[in-house]
Amino acid sequence: MTDHSDRTITLKKSLDTNILGENISDIADFAVEKYEFRLDTTLSSEVREAAVNKTSAALWEMIERLMLKRQDILKAFFEKADETVNEVVSDMQK
Repeated sequence: MTDHSDRTITLKKSLDTNILGENISDIADFAVEKYEFRLDTTLSSEVREAAVNKTSAALWEMIERLMLKRQDILKAFFEKADETVNEVVSDMQK
């Protein structure tokens, strides 16, 4: 029997942070522009920058929560895989 206890697997990244960063930046800019359009106003560069920065930070927080959720899901995948292998082997040995 081969001991695979030291074997590791590499899972591909499911989130490209470069693309996410670009999207978050675009979304934050769009939200500010939408605000200005709806209220027919132009924000000062200081207020605009603060709004974009705070919005970007809030969206990155959402990404962090998604990454933690992904870890939980991956853990559940491995647990389900172990459970299923055990069931198959047990059924086949009956």
